[in-house]
Amino acid sequence: MKKEIAQILLELNAVALRLDPPFTWASGRFSPIYCDNRLIISSPKDRKTVAQAFVDLIAANGWQPDVIAGTATAGIPHAAWVAELMDLPMVYVRGAAKGHGKQNRIEGRLLPGQKVVLIEDLISTGKSSIEAASGVVDAEGDLLGVAAIFTYGLPVAGQQFADAQMAFDTLTSFETLMDVAEELGTLTGEQKEIIAAWQQDPAGWSKDLGGAA
Repeated sequence: MKKEIAQILLELNAVALRLDPPFTWASGRFSPIYCDNRLIISSPKDRKTVAQAFVDLIAANGWQPDVIAGTATAGIPHAAWVAELMDLPMVYVRGAAKGHGKQNRIEGRLLPGQKVVLIEDLISTGKSSIEAASGVVDAEGDLLGVAAIFTYGLPVAGQQFADAQMAFDTLTSFETLMDVAEELGTLTGEQKEIIAAWQQDPAGWSKDLGGAA
């Protein structure tokens, strides 16, 4: 599954690799990798594959949710497709509570004690995913774990989830994506090593090239 999802991401250019010049993130930091998993929603065949992969991942982890949640906004469509396949209710989690009306953070019906899997499109540092997951916990949902399509595999993300005592898993990984890119001939062994160096120290890698630390 991990290789199939990685190939989908590369073929759709949902995860793009570029060294010269590197990408510039919103923070001003330079990076050799950029992820836009929203491209998946425009490919009916691939989005079905991703949805089924989420269902399989949930089963593999032994998670038995009562509700599927999605992060606003990128996780919402995938959560909807997963909930449909599993015949489960769905909710989504706002980045912040609405400033009017009922001031909801959770949209949809989540009852106290219901078991929840949160669907995310990407895990980078883990901060935004954990904040969304905390919204589920604050609403008295029983969070089983966070499931995402892809992760950059940054050490800080693993530490953040460990500190928050939250489980997470992804459909594919940084390492798998690098291997598949090399197999497809879109990445040389030397380039793979450079990108692996970025993964271990993104701030230092960016700073050395003149980007934000």
